[in-house]
Formats: sequence, C-alpha cells, structure tokens
Amino acid sequence: MKVLVIGGGGREHALCWSLARAADVDEIVCAPGNAGIAKIARCAHVKPDDPSAVRALAEREHADLVVVGPEAPLVAGVADALREAGIAVFGPSATAAQLEGSKAYAKEVMAEAGVSTARHWTGTDAAAAKEALEGFAAPYVVKADGLAAGKGVRLCDTRAEASEAIDEAIVARAFGDAGARVVLEEHLAGPELSVFAISDGTRVALLAPAQDHKRVGDGDTGPNTGGMGAYSPVPLADEALLERVRCEALQPTIDALAARGTPYVGVLYAGLVLTGEGPKVLEYNCRFGDPEAQAVLPRLRGSLAAVLRSAARGRLTQTRLDTDDTACVTVVLAAAGYPGRYDKGARITGLESLAAREDVLVFHAGTTKREGQLVTDGGRVLAVSGLGADLRAARDAAYGAVDHIDFDGAFCRRDIAARAIDGATER
Repeated sequence: MKVLVIGGGGREHALCWSLARAADVDEIVCAPGNAGIAKIARCAHVKPDDPSAVRALAEREHADLVVVGPEAPLVAGVADALREAGIAVFGPSATAAQLEGSKAYAKEVMAEAGVSTARHWTGTDAAAAKEALEGFAAPYVVKADGLAAGKGVRLCDTRAEASEAIDEAIVARAFGDAGARVVLEEHLAGPELSVFAISDGTRVALLAPAQDHKRVGDGDTGPNTGGMGAYSPVPLADEALLERVRCEALQPTIDALAARGTPYVGVLYAGLVLTGEGPKVLEYNCRFGDPEAQAVLPRLRGSLAAVLRSAARGRLTQTRLDTDDTACVTVVLAAAGYPGRYDKGARITGLESLAAREDVLVFHAGTTKREGQLVTDGGRVLAVSGLGADLRAARDAAYGAVDHIDFDGAFCRRDIAARAIDGATER
C-alpha cells in the first residue's frame, strides 16, 4: 500500500520509520516532512493543516491510507475532508479532536463517560477565574483551553502566581485564542503515565505505555515544553493497571463519543496521574505523543500500517498490540532558549558516527538542509532513542549517542528515566 503521513516532526519521523518496516507498505509520502524523513519517504511541500490541500495531495498520490500525525491538522478538519473524499484516514474528525482542542470539551465528555479526572472550573472572565481560585488549594493548575503546543499549562505555587497565569492567558493572550478560556484544576499528586489506544470508532487496542518528561530542566524544573524525553516500558504500569485504564477510561470515552454521533477513529492518548484513589485522566490528546512515539513505536511488533488501516476501516479486532521485550529511552536534543525564543540554522554534526549503531535511532524533529548541510530548524531538534535489554542499557545507549551529536546551543535533560531505573517512584 501507499501511505501518506501528515506532519513534519519527530513523531512523524517515527511513524514513517515504523511504517517503512512493514512488508505491506510499498511507498511513503510525507507532507511536509523534514530532512530526516526525506531519507525514508518522499516529501511533499503541502501545508498540513489545510484540509483541501491535503485532500488534493492524497487524491493525486492515490494514497491507500493517510495517517495524520499532529493535532492542529485534526482540529482543522483534515480527517473530515479526506473521509468526505472516500479516502481511508487514521485520525479523528474535527469534532472528536476537540478532546485535545478544548480541555473544557474533554471535561464534558469525561463527565458523560464517568471517567475519573481532576475537579475543575472553566471560564473566559479573568476576574471570575481569580475568584474561582478560592475553591482550589496550592499548587494551582492553570491551563489554556485550546492548543498551545504543550506550553499552555502553568503549575503555580502561590495564588498570586496563579492570578498572573490567568492574566497571561486571558488578558495578554500569550497563547492567542487558545487562552481566551482557561481551565482551573485541582492538582493531582502521583506518578504520571501515558497510555495510547488505537480506536476504530467502536473498539480500542492498547499500545505499550510510556512516561514523558515535560519540564525543560533536570528534576522536573523550569517551564513546560512539548516534551524533553520519554521511556518505555514503565515499571509502574502492570497488566492489571493497563486493563483498568482501558475499561474505566479509554473504552467509556470512545463509547461516549459514539453516542454523541462523533465516533473517534485514531489514537486516543490518555495522560494519567496514578493517585492514591486510583488512575485519573489528566488530559486527552488526539494523536501519538511526541516524544512518546519515539519510545513506543520501536518496541512494536508486526505491521503498524495494517493495524492503522484496520482501524480506519472500522475493522479493529485486537485489544492489545504486540510489543517486544526491548526497552527504549528517548532523549530530546533542543536548541538554546527552548521553549522560549531560539535561533535556527546551526549546523548539526556527529550523526554519521551513529549510522551503523543497531541500538540507536535518531528521529529528526526540527531539521532542514541548507546548501547541502544539515541544520537546526526548530526548538526540539532531534529525538535520540536508545534500545537495550532493560531501561538502564537503553538509557546508556541513548546518552552515549547524544554525546556524539553537536550543534551550537544544543542541550538536553540528563535524567530521562533515571528515577525508574533507580527504582524510585516517578514524580
């Protein structure tokens, strides 16, 4: 089959890499792709969140399956445009994608489905939001309702700081229209866990879980980012816990959306907190996590394309995708200044020395070619995944590879998976 992948980051590189391994995939086209993706797929310069342009590309390429990577194209209605044209697409409709596009919408659906989540308040008035803080205790959680590239969440130690975060979102519009509405939540204490389910609109099949690291600095310090690293498997997530998440959160959510007349076809990503009262959903995302995909997909057995096409056609049969025993640790190399302002165009060196390594995969997130040189083109530049018999071996492989790569201003967290390896409770 010919597969069209929409997106151009590290997650899409991992998707293209995983799809390319399948014997049933003849060709991969990626729009817009990046310098790393270009080595395994033909890149097409199409704006990924333009539904009509994506539809025209899929028709021109006679794609058998379209896989939409990022959230923005899904919220923009790319999957709807493809379905209207009769093209098999793996990705939810614009309405169903509001599970990520609007945190308030996600809370409504969770309430209908009986999913355990944090107590919350939502609104558009800054004064009312500040008054609502009285109903919560420190640390205060202030979230932009809409898409903010993983940067719209503030964890505030004081009420003054929370008031500032409210003004930043609603008054100053630091996140544009995404912050016009805010969601205040009670802080959930406990380890975090990312669980991914493939859904065909009726059924769900779980992938291996992962745990990501959102804060920019070691020890979970500094501002939130799109993700600085991830690992899989997660020692805390045994089979009983995963089955509980499937039955109490993921399947009921799919059922609730189907009952609304908006069946969900795609990846449903549950960000969970394992509280003393049991697992609670912190948020839903409507796509593979980034960089969790770079830690989960290398462990997947069988054809990813076959599973995604079955889901797109409403014919999913399994409840769990096969995963091998290999561990994977992914470390993100970022540009100086990220998640704030950063420069582009720094030359990247050292990747050639890793080409022969079977225990290392380098996924490009923000790269491009200029005058024949590989240079930086984003805040998160590369995701380096190490593979090993256990998390310690995988982590050693990842950081060993990271130390061979260089570009001006490069930095990474040095504690990805460290607590899991040490046997301590994460976060």
